Amino acid sequence: MAVLSGMTGFARCEGVEGDWRWSWEARSVNGKGLEARFRFPAGFDRLEAKARELAKARFNRGNVQATLTLKRDAAGAGIDIDTARIDALLRASQPYIENGRLQRSTFEGLAGLAASLGGSMPDEADAGLDTAVLDGLAQALDALQAARRREGATLEPVLNGHIDTIEDLTRQAAGSAAVRIDTIRDRLAAKFAELLDGDLPEDRLAQEAAVMAVKMDVREELDRLEAHIASARELIAGGSPVGRKLDFLSQEFNREANTLCSKSSDSSLTQIGLAIKNAIDQFREQVQNVE
Repeated sequence: MAVLSGMTGFARCEGVEGDWRWSWEARSVNGKGLEARFRFPAGFDRLEAKARELAKARFNRGNVQATLTLKRDAAGAGIDIDTARIDALLRASQPYIENGRLQRSTFEGLAGLAASLGGSMPDEADAGLDTAVLDGLAQALDALQAARRREGATLEPVLNGHIDTIEDLTRQAAGSAAVRIDTIRDRLAAKFAELLDGDLPEDRLAQEAAVMAVKMDVREELDRLEAHIASARELIAGGSPVGRKLDFLSQEFNREANTLCSKSSDSSLTQIGLAIKNAIDQFREQVQNVE
């Protein structure tokens, strides 16, 4: 079954691999295209290409950000001091020793440097940990996708409600007296009378009549609005990815509503046209949230 999806959501996933604890936080917001960004601990940038593939397999639009946090279980890891590195630090500190004391630092300060202690991050790629981390990312992105679909389920009736309003107003416009053929004929006749008083040449009179007839007849705009309404319903029912198509369609809606208002010479029809434009603006605003 086709599902409409939004672009906003949050998900968290965590797990354990050996003596490592990992957690992913994934979130997304609206975007014109898909932009996926990942934050890894030092040394794990090697996973970025595969992480991007996981995101592209699930999303088409939105700014997606996922952050990996890793922590090693001290009990499982034990204490692993890089004595060679500490010896090198001590040798480098010799020029700063006076009367048996370091002038710029202390041994405790040097030993407290993260670089002096091994085991904070794997020195080499750990296939098991990499697999667990990527599996965890897939779970987090699945949960994020579910959150976005829940937003889509909320958006669907809102979008259909705006389309219902546009359809109702379009029918009101089509039923307006200003659109009826007899009304257009009467107005043309009145204009002809004015033009004839001016004793215009026959060819000029024909041109003026043609221009007035086009300006007065808005049935073509109303027919196109009806067609756009049917297209919008079909796109919404078809599910995501459909946001870009709906955005383009809302622009076409607006074009027809603008033309309707500009051609209208009747105040009641103009008011309906303005109401249609307002409903279209509300529809387009919600469309920006659709994947």
